[in-house]
Amino acid sequence: MTNHPVISNASKKNRTSFIKIALLGSAALSFSVPAAFAQESAAEDAEAINKLDTIVVTGSRATIQNTIDLKRTNSSIVDGLSAKDIGDLPALSIGEALESITGAASHRENGGATEISIRGLGPFLSATTFNGRVATNGTGDRSVNFSQFPSELMNKLAIYKTQDASLIEGGVAGLIALETLKPLDYNQRRVQFNLTGNYNPDQQNIDNTMAGDLGYRGTLSYVDQFELGGLGQLGFSIGGQRSDISQPEQEMRSSSPSGTSLFACIADATDPDSRGYAASSSGDCEDQGPNSSNNDGYNTTIDPETGLAVDDGLDYAWAGSSRGYRQNDTHDTRDSLFTALQWQPNDRLDINADLQWSERVQNEDRHDLNFSNMKRSVAGDTLDSLVFQDNGVVQSITTQSDIESNGEIYERTEEYLGYGLSGSFDVTDKLTISADYSFSETTRDELQASIRVSSQGGPGSGGRENLSWARDGDGFVNYTVQDFDVTDISNYTDGVRLRVDRDAERRNTVEAIRFDAEYDLGMGPITSVETGFRLSDLEYVSYAATRDEYNASDFDSSSVPCETGFAESGFLSSASDALVTQIDSDGNVVSTTNTWAVFDNQCLVDYILAENGETSLVYPDSDPDSLDNTNVLETTLAGYVMANYDTSLAGKPFSGNFGLRVVDTKVKSLGNRTPVAVITNPVDGTLSLETDGDAVVLFGKGEYTEFLPSFNGTLELRDDILLRAGLFRGMSRADPGNMTFGRDFNENNEEDAPTTIEELISVEGSGNPNFQPLMSWNYDIAAEWYPNDDSILAASIYYKNFTGGFENSTVLEDFIIDGATVTLPVSVTATNEDTAALYGIELTASHNFSYLPGLFSGFGAKVSLNLAESDFEFEDSLYGDLGYRDADGNLIQTNVGILQPGNVPGFSDVVASGQIYYQKGKFDSSLIYKYRSEYFQPYTSNGTRLRYVGDVGVWEARASYDLTENLSLTVSGINLFNAPKEQYFFTNDNLGEVNYYGPRVFFGIKGKF
Repeated sequence: MTNHPVISNASKKNRTSFIKIALLGSAALSFSVPAAFAQESAAEDAEAINKLDTIVVTGSRATIQNTIDLKRTNSSIVDGLSAKDIGDLPALSIGEALESITGAASHRENGGATEISIRGLGPFLSATTFNGRVATNGTGDRSVNFSQFPSELMNKLAIYKTQDASLIEGGVAGLIALETLKPLDYNQRRVQFNLTGNYNPDQQNIDNTMAGDLGYRGTLSYVDQFELGGLGQLGFSIGGQRSDISQPEQEMRSSSPSGTSLFACIADATDPDSRGYAASSSGDCEDQGPNSSNNDGYNTTIDPETGLAVDDGLDYAWAGSSRGYRQNDTHDTRDSLFTALQWQPNDRLDINADLQWSERVQNEDRHDLNFSNMKRSVAGDTLDSLVFQDNGVVQSITTQSDIESNGEIYERTEEYLGYGLSGSFDVTDKLTISADYSFSETTRDELQASIRVSSQGGPGSGGRENLSWARDGDGFVNYTVQDFDVTDISNYTDGVRLRVDRDAERRNTVEAIRFDAEYDLGMGPITSVETGFRLSDLEYVSYAATRDEYNASDFDSSSVPCETGFAESGFLSSASDALVTQIDSDGNVVSTTNTWAVFDNQCLVDYILAENGETSLVYPDSDPDSLDNTNVLETTLAGYVMANYDTSLAGKPFSGNFGLRVVDTKVKSLGNRTPVAVITNPVDGTLSLETDGDAVVLFGKGEYTEFLPSFNGTLELRDDILLRAGLFRGMSRADPGNMTFGRDFNENNEEDAPTTIEELISVEGSGNPNFQPLMSWNYDIAAEWYPNDDSILAASIYYKNFTGGFENSTVLEDFIIDGATVTLPVSVTATNEDTAALYGIELTASHNFSYLPGLFSGFGAKVSLNLAESDFEFEDSLYGDLGYRDADGNLIQTNVGILQPGNVPGFSDVVASGQIYYQKGKFDSSLIYKYRSEYFQPYTSNGTRLRYVGDVGVWEARASYDLTENLSLTVSGINLFNAPKEQYFFTNDNLGEVNYYGPRVFFGIKGKF
């Protein structure tokens, strides 16, 4: 056994420091020259403008000009992207576009940007609106999957860093606003198409793919306006897109901490109980000890005699159930339709109707090489070979394991439907009223058929194979296997099994009505007053996963069915030249490989089903009685009043708004509990519990009322220099998936002879309908300099004071058992009154070098940087500091953890982006870099376990050339240098999963008529 100090990941820290210095330095350099020329060039520019006709700016430069104008003209602190035309947003998806905005960063799945964090704060702390309405998703949280929406059908994205009383509540970090154009505001006819091909280099290495070698995206839109004579004006727009692409993925994987498959096993020969790797017999390390039935790993429970953890001082090592690799064949299709109708019968009435629909289907054909017994401790071998760090991260180990060639057929279907009807009416010259009805719904279904075929029996204990694994300098895991050829299909014949799962069936709906009024006072510093209310119902329904299982006879090694070739060349070659090394009994190398023997998944599914008398693959229905089902209804009534002002301060123009928003929320949660009957022993009167009948339906509830004041002010020091200040109280609600009301009844083992129901029953709670929101006071100060239409230099300092961490709390709940009401304690996760702070600085700079001579005049640049710090603490629910708040409100600590707490979910202390663009004549190009430091990313299925996503920097590029006034050629690429996504389990250096997506290239033609 070798115990090493914790590796500090110095290379990562140095890289982060370098990026900070480089970005700040480049920002300073970019503006040192323009600043020197500012006074001189201003007069020259004015003279030139008088001599020239109006110049129409297009492309990258126009987008940046619109972005600067969006920031400059807003009363709040806002960053965004704006384009005049549909399809002109400079990105391949909404996610990619958003993460180019100052302070925004994405979480990546399937190689693309999905959830967005603002100022390093996770998506659950922000809110998203679509045309001013709340957007739904299919995950059970409040984030939005931005890959669901095509950027080609949007024309404005904005992130409100400060908020006013009229904005929909829900974003402590900020509010993301997505907008499509209004056809009458567009004021011209336009037919536009965009046909784009997709070439993924890694896809070319895969044979017989579902998506083919090339993918495509086709977009068509039409905008027009019509005069209706005495009926006013009518505007109409419609846009549709069909996307059919691949999303290749290569993966190193291991058991995650989301369930019960990753443990801190004792790795200490001095352990008096000889548990874990020190056990005298072979077995799974967490089951080696006197309490093996209770997963006898490292015990963090407080010893009352010492006040420390029971196992304080003992060495431990992290051990997961399995490890391996995954090769993926993917196919991703998306159909989208957006349409809008705008009618203005006269100059006082404006009526708008709009609809958005999107359906995305993801299919994956997966092949896994799985080492399934990675918790295995071999007496006399494993402990001596084990090399691990002080924090339990294993560097190498020798053990025994079954080796499996597994497969999965996976499908996810997600459909979004949103529509609304709104109207605005000028009652008088001073009074305007408006109303809005909106509906948004997302459904998600996930289906999976999983196949297991195991090795046939090796020389090790229980027929397992002898092997070892070790990490390289980057934490990547490679294997050495003795006398076993992973590429020989005849080695996989045992344990043949098919699991057919309905993994998810979810529906998230938001329906709302809104009424607003604005009165123009027309005098004094208060220019107008706004007021309104919004009533909304959010419903989230999620059925627990269901499964059917089929077993089949072992294969004959001489005639294994459904063999097929390994489909991908160069698999994981970016990470390792030899994933698996085969040695003989003397340690001599026999072969090395990055492939393994695989089965045709559909063929093997049919084979197993046929052996079980089934003719086709049918997925199981959902179980309405499952205790893990979710049915949450959240009703919110919010009202506000806000005053807009325009006055002077110290002789300078000073404008903005102040107001108050009041939010009243009521939650109803429908759940199930275990059906039980209480049995009384007629001899001694003791009680026992018996499961009986169908699940019992429960109703839980919660409520809260919050007051959210806000203030925004802008001081115009000069025409080109603005000072801003913002203050608001924000709230972020608990995810709907955390407000379930499932309750599981069990016999209380601590009572030997219970005589009352309270002594007999212990309750395990799932979810908390009365989950209170996390609140925050937010303070922002910003300075902005606008030398010209192409340039901005802005800095913001912000501070957030949070109230509310997360802890286990004991609450008393009433249950009806055998006709009588019984009050029982239940432990649930709840928001506490702890406080935490976050502070940071944002820098934004943009400039066009049009004053340079010749070809150099086409260059421009934009950089943004967000640096933040926070003292928020999030404890892991297995190995963190644990406790509960009793019914009297006292905090009782029960466990001393071995893990450092995580920060705010999604928090990155560094977020940065840089763009250099060149636009000259008909040619337009950009090179973009985006960086995000590591962050804590909770699992959707279990948000209480620590998982970190490593820091990543991604390069993108795009270019276009105008063939004519109406036609242009385009090419763009993302993830140009194949930056992987790295995930770390429990600690930020325990690499558990790596995903390589490869670069992706898009090329096409765009037309506007």
